[in-house]
Amino acid sequence: MKNWLAKTLQENRSLLLFILLMLIFRSAVADWNEVPTGSMKPTILEGDRILVNKMAYDIRVPFTHVSLYKMADPVRGDIIVFDSAAAEKRLVKRVVGVPGDRVEMIDNVLHINGQPLDYRDMEVTAEVVERVENLLGVKHTIRVSPYGSALSSFAPTLVPEGYYLALGDNRDQSADSRVIGFVPRNEIVGRSRSVVLSFDYDNYHIPRSDRFFHPL
Repeated sequence: MKNWLAKTLQENRSLLLFILLMLIFRSAVADWNEVPTGSMKPTILEGDRILVNKMAYDIRVPFTHVSLYKMADPVRGDIIVFDSAAAEKRLVKRVVGVPGDRVEMIDNVLHINGQPLDYRDMEVTAEVVERVENLLGVKHTIRVSPYGSALSSFAPTLVPEGYYLALGDNRDQSADSRVIGFVPRNEIVGRSRSVVLSFDYDNYHIPRSDRFFHPL
């Protein structure tokens, strides 16, 4: 048995080395992440595979959350991927509050440090409203319910040091910091700025041609 194992390892060492290096690359450098829900609509769709830059904020020990060197901190508007201990799963949300920010939401209008954000409606139907939100210079599209929800408002809250306030772009359909609390800095594994590819779950999982390397 030992001879067989040694022979197998010897004959396949190049393949095994390639697999190991690929796993290290995906763990510490870049990977893609499947998005199974609509909490980030209309920016990210169910079935999107988004590219995750795992060196955007830290150089980490592979297969861990241990930071060897801090590259940068998340900023407002960043789409972050994080391993949430509170939700017990990996999540994708947008940073709207950084440490020291005082954030409030009134009827789906964000206020940051006492300043209400600017909004411009793009599409209004009986079921949904899509609007451009100007997140203090970072413009992106969000989706809200015309009638609001229990998530549409929250009292002023101060983002503590070492934490971030992150929301889904589908504001009334996202379990984010309004549900799980602030996101600890050490849970964040990377940042996403583009889709790699996307499968349409409602159309036999056929790839969406307009989503290949679609910017976020």
